[in-house]
Amino acid sequence: MGGLQSHGMTDKALSTTDVSGESQAEYLFRLFKKPPIYPQDLQLIAAARGRALASGLKDFQEELEDLSHQDTKKSVYLRMLGYKDLAQLWSYEGHMQRAIENFRLEYKSAGALGLTDKQLEIEEQIGIAEMRQGENENCREHHNVKSCIFPLCPEAQYTQTSPSENAIRHFLEYLSKEPGDLEVRWLLNLTNMTLGTYPQGVARKYVIPPQVFRSAEDIGEFTDVAPALGLNLFDMAGGVIIDDFDNDGLLDVVVSSYDAGSCLRYFHNNGNGTFSDRTEQAGFSEQLGGLNIIQTDYNNDGWLDILVMRGAWEEPIRKSLLRNNGDGTFTDVTAVAGLALPATRSPTAVWADFDNDGWLDLFVGNEFSPSQLFHNNGDGTFTDVARRAGVAQSAFTKGVVAGDYDNDGYSDIYVSNLGAKNFLYHNNGDGTFTNVARLLQVERPLLSFPAWFFDYNNDGWLDLYVSAFTPSLTQIVRSYLGLAVPQDDMPRLYRNTGKGTFEDVTAEVGLARALMTMGANFGDVDNDGFLDFYLGTGNPSYAALIPNLLFRNHEGKYFADITTSSGTGSLQKGHGVAFADINNDGQVEIFCKLGGATPGDRYFSALYRNPGHHENNWITIKLVGAKTNRAALGARIKLTVTAHNGKRQDIYRHVTSGGSFGASPLRQHIGIGKAPRIDALEVWWPTSKTRQVFHNIDPNQFIEVKEFESSFVKLKCPTFVMPQVRQ
Repeated sequence: MGGLQSHGMTDKALSTTDVSGESQAEYLFRLFKKPPIYPQDLQLIAAARGRALASGLKDFQEELEDLSHQDTKKSVYLRMLGYKDLAQLWSYEGHMQRAIENFRLEYKSAGALGLTDKQLEIEEQIGIAEMRQGENENCREHHNVKSCIFPLCPEAQYTQTSPSENAIRHFLEYLSKEPGDLEVRWLLNLTNMTLGTYPQGVARKYVIPPQVFRSAEDIGEFTDVAPALGLNLFDMAGGVIIDDFDNDGLLDVVVSSYDAGSCLRYFHNNGNGTFSDRTEQAGFSEQLGGLNIIQTDYNNDGWLDILVMRGAWEEPIRKSLLRNNGDGTFTDVTAVAGLALPATRSPTAVWADFDNDGWLDLFVGNEFSPSQLFHNNGDGTFTDVARRAGVAQSAFTKGVVAGDYDNDGYSDIYVSNLGAKNFLYHNNGDGTFTNVARLLQVERPLLSFPAWFFDYNNDGWLDLYVSAFTPSLTQIVRSYLGLAVPQDDMPRLYRNTGKGTFEDVTAEVGLARALMTMGANFGDVDNDGFLDFYLGTGNPSYAALIPNLLFRNHEGKYFADITTSSGTGSLQKGHGVAFADINNDGQVEIFCKLGGATPGDRYFSALYRNPGHHENNWITIKLVGAKTNRAALGARIKLTVTAHNGKRQDIYRHVTSGGSFGASPLRQHIGIGKAPRIDALEVWWPTSKTRQVFHNIDPNQFIEVKEFESSFVKLKCPTFVMPQVRQ
C-alpha cells in the first residue's frame, strides 16, 4: 500500500497538483498479470483494465480495514498512504464524494503525525476535488452550450453551489499560509466565476484581473452546435477525423476514445442538419480504445481509410488499419497489412508518399521505442524500413508531421518529443533521411507536443509550428500575468526563410507564452486567406482547468488570441481538433474532442459554429491523384487573386489533414478575402512533377481537380442550415 507517489509538497514550477488517480490506476494495470496475447486483443485489454482497478480498490480497502484496528505511529502512517491512494482512485473513477472523504481521512492522519506541510497539500487537493464535484453536478449533469466556457458567463454559473463554496473555503485556508501560490490563486478565481462572484468576491490580494483574459479583437462569437447536431459525445480524451467517407460531398465525423472499453464512433452526415450513428454498421463496435486517429487512402481505391493509434501513456497496444470497403463498412486489415507487430505505444503517425512512387507510406512515432517507417508495397502490405532509412530513433514522441519544407519534391518529417530534442528528417530522395534539426536550429521546445507544417505567411515555403506542453499550471498563470516563464514552456514558430534555413519568430508574432497543449489544428476561420489555429489544452489532473485557445492570423504578420471574444475557450481538456465546413456553407467550424485521461474526466465534445464572414470569398478544392497518390497528400496549391485594393496576392496550401492530433478534411478550404475571382489556380503534383494551371475561376464553390486533366469539375456538395442551438 502507498508508495505510488512522492509525499512531499509538489514543485509547482514543474508540475500541477494532482487529483486524478491516473498514476495510481496505471500502476495497478502494470502490476496486473496479462497473457502474452494481451497487446493484440482489444476486448481482453478492456476487461483486464476493469478487473485490475476493481481488484486494486478491494485490496486497498481490506488493508485499511486491517490497519484500522492498530494504533501505532507506523499504522497511522500506512493508513495515511492508503487513504491517499483510495482518494486518488475514487477520483479516477469520478466518485468525488468518496474521494473527498478519503482525502479528509488522509488529512486527519497527517495531523496525527504532525505533518503540517502534508496537510497543506491535502487542503488544496480537497479543494480541487470539491471543484470537480461542482463540475459534475453542474457542467455535466446540467450541461448547456455555455457550460465551462471561459470566462464563465451567467448561463455557465452553477445552480448547485455547495461544492464551489466548499472549495473556496479550502483554497482560502491554503492561501492564508501560502499567499503567493499562483496555482491556488487561479483555482480560487475560477471557483468564484462558477458562483458569479468574480472578481468582486475575490480578495484584492488574490484576484487575477479580468483584463488579462480579454481578447484584443473580436471577429464574432462561435456557438457550440454539437448538441443540436447530436455530436456532443460524452467521453474521455480521443481523436477526431472529419472527412467524406462515402463520397457524397458531405463531411462525416469519426471519433476515438482513450477509454479501452469505448469503441470507435462513426457519424454519417445526412445533409439536413442531422447525423446518423453508423458505428455498428461500419464494423467499429469491436474497435476499442485509441487516443488518436488519422485518415488516408492507402490503397488508391478512392475511399478514405482510417488508422487507429493506441498505447500512448499506457502499455504497447496494436494499431488498427481499417480499410474502407466503399459500402459503408470497414475491414480491419492490420495483420494482413503487416502493421500489427510489434505492438507499440503509438500516440501519433503521418501518411505521406516519401519515395514518390504513388503509394502512401506511414511514419509512426512511438513512446520510448524506435519510430517506424512503413513502406507501402502497393499490394496492401507494408514493410518497416525505418532502420535502413535512418529514422529509427527512440524518444517519448508526441507528434509527427510531414511536409516538403525545402520544396525539393520530397516530403520531410518533423518529430516532436516530450522531454527531449526534436527531430527534422530531411528526405534525401534515395530512401534515406538525415536529421537536420540541430543544423537548422528547430530542436526546441524540449517540452513539446503537437506540431505541424503550414505556410502561415503565404510566401510559398512551409513554416513549422511546434506547440509546448508545460505540466505546470503555475507557469500558465505566470504567462497570463506577464511574468517570466522558462523558454521550454513556450511554443516555437519557425519561419521558413526560403534559403534552406528557419528563423524563430515566436516572440515577433505574439506567440511567446506558456502553453499546456495536447490537441491542435489549423484552418482559416475568417476566409481572409491566412491560416488561424486552435489549441486543446490540459493535463490529467482535475486542477488543470485552463481554456483552450483560438489564435487569428493577421496577414502573416502576427497572431492575436481571440479566445474570450470568440467563446471557444472551454476549460475542459482539449484533445483531437479539426477545422471543417461541416454544412458546406463556406464557413469553417472547429470541432474539439473534449474530455480527459480518466473515466471521471469525461466531457461533451464541442462543434463551434463559425459566426460567419460572408463578406469574404472562398473556394474548396478536392484533388484526385492519378500517378500521384489518389488522396493527393503532398500536392501543392497556389491561388493568385486580386484583392479589393487592387493588389495581387498569392495564397498557398499543401494537402494534409493538418496538425498531429486531430484530422481535418483532405479537401482544401481556402479563403480569398474580398477578391471577386481567382485569377489563377496552380496545382503541383509530387509524383508526376507536373503542374496544372486554371484561370478566371468563380469563388464560393466546390471543385475537383484530377491530375493531368485539362479542366476541373464543379462538385455538388449539399448545403444545410444549422439547427437551432439548444441552451
